[in-house]
Amino acid sequence: MTTTPARLIVDRNACAGHGMCYAMAPILVEPDEQGDPVILADPIPGAQLGAADTAVAACPERALSLAAATDDGQ
Repeated sequence: MTTTPARLIVDRNACAGHGMCYAMAPILVEPDEQGDPVILADPIPGAQLGAADTAVAACPERALSLAAATDDGQ
């Protein structure tokens, strides 16, 4: 069974800096100096897809989403 690689996408216009993403998935997201999320893994390791789903669901602004990763990393 193969799984399509996924990546986390941050909508910087929607992000209000609540920090739920990095609180829920610190292995995948960390804050920068201003508290904005920085994605640490692209694509997301298969073992971390559950954590990514949890982080997406926890975002009160719906600024974090999952998307299919393409071969060129876009």
